[in-house]
Amino acid sequence: MTTRTTPAYVHGYSTDEAHRLGDQADALADLLHDGTAYARGSRVLEAGCGVGAQTAHLVTRSPGVRLTALDISASSLDLARARVTAAAPGADVTWRRADVRELPYENDTFDHVFVCFLLEHLADPRAALGGLRRVLRPGGTITVIEGDHGSAFFAPDSDAARAAIDGMARVQGALGGDAFTGRRLQPLLDGAGFADVRVEPRVVYADATRPALRDGFVRRTFVPVIAAAGDDAVAAGLATREAWDRGIADLYRTAEDGGTFHYTFMKATATAP
Repeated sequence: MTTRTTPAYVHGYSTDEAHRLGDQADALADLLHDGTAYARGSRVLEAGCGVGAQTAHLVTRSPGVRLTALDISASSLDLARARVTAAAPGADVTWRRADVRELPYENDTFDHVFVCFLLEHLADPRAALGGLRRVLRPGGTITVIEGDHGSAFFAPDSDAARAAIDGMARVQGALGGDAFTGRRLQPLLDGAGFADVRVEPRVVYADATRPALRDGFVRRTFVPVIAAAGDDAVAAGLATREAWDRGIADLYRTAEDGGTFHYTFMKATATAP
């Protein structure tokens, strides 16, 4: 096991965060996993599996794959194992505690790599991608999904809400992460030596006609992410408690009747040369 410093996870490891990750994965499964399926018997690495929220969708959409789910957090792996056992009890999953920055695998070990919401928490995502390229066989594929908080816009518009989003991004940046990683996927993958890099936007738009997205993404996913950074943002002098609470309240209003919310994820695919 590596002795390197654990990457800071800005959202924390609480029970509420585990539930939020599950809600996010379920609400966005069709949007984010569309086009991702692996052949039976394929050796697939999910790097940074967390609590298994995406893992459950991977194994149910690609039955028969030989999946290795890797994460640095032992407690997250325990939750992931339980989640996937309940969702797909016959799935072939190997659970591995390790640091994505020091992968414990030989070159060319995997046919495919899947990464979702990991790079945003790493100080050097290009180096991590280089390590993932090493363990991919030539011609193997990588899929990377990241968000971009700069893509959030909404009605009713609110300076306080936009300031809260910015405050959360600044808290994450102080921890070495980047809440705007989505816009960087093409140069990151290209710089890590991948070929055939393609990036496409996956857009979330929620209003009164899309209640599942309004509840599953806006109320239960996005706003809680921003709200959870409040204590750190206030402590860092980025906002007063009153201003922060006003911003969060305004974000929740976008999920009420008369409100709309837009966010764009970026999904990239590439191959190992």
